[in-house]
Amino acid sequence: MLKILFAMIPYFKSSLLSTILCAFLFFSCSSELDFDQIKDLKLEPVVVANLAYFDIPANQLIDNGSTNIAYDVRNFDVFKEKFFNERLKKAEFNFEIENTIERTFALNMLLMNDQNEILETISYTVPAYTGTSNVIKYPTEVFENERLNLLKQTTRIGFVVVIAAGAPLNNQSLGNLKLRSSATAYLVIE
Repeated sequence: MLKILFAMIPYFKSSLLSTILCAFLFFSCSSELDFDQIKDLKLEPVVVANLAYFDIPANQLIDNGSTNIAYDVRNFDVFKEKFFNERLKKAEFNFEIENTIERTFALNMLLMNDQNEILETISYTVPAYTGTSNVIKYPTEVFENERLNLLKQTTRIGFVVVIAAGAPLNNQSLGNLKLRSSATAYLVIE
């Protein structure tokens, strides 16, 4: 019988301790919650995303040495989202171009609306490759106020690559023209 009593002592100790802990939980401190504070909530998330990327090998730009133009248009429907459109307060575009082709280029990015009207053209000059690193980081394009309103009307983005006159390019030509770009969107959610 004593063996049973001694075996039950740890059970009573843990049971007693559990009861005391539960009692303390019922007497813990609390205050009234003010759910009206949610009205003052203001979130300012920042979203970073890829904007555009291309890598054009020189042997795909075959020409006779005169000025040529390559053109491409892509849908850009990010502003059709009402939530995003209403809360966007600022946007920034960053561009980096690497040229390893021995020709000078001009790159024009066209922001266009549904009617294919050009709202804004952003232009970059890309120097010819001379054997050294030719990676150019261009100044950030900032869209605020009226310029942001134009950006919000954009539904298509066009890229026009103008190849300056120079040595002819053929299917044996070496090098690439690479574009890397990103967009940073600053939102305000109240």
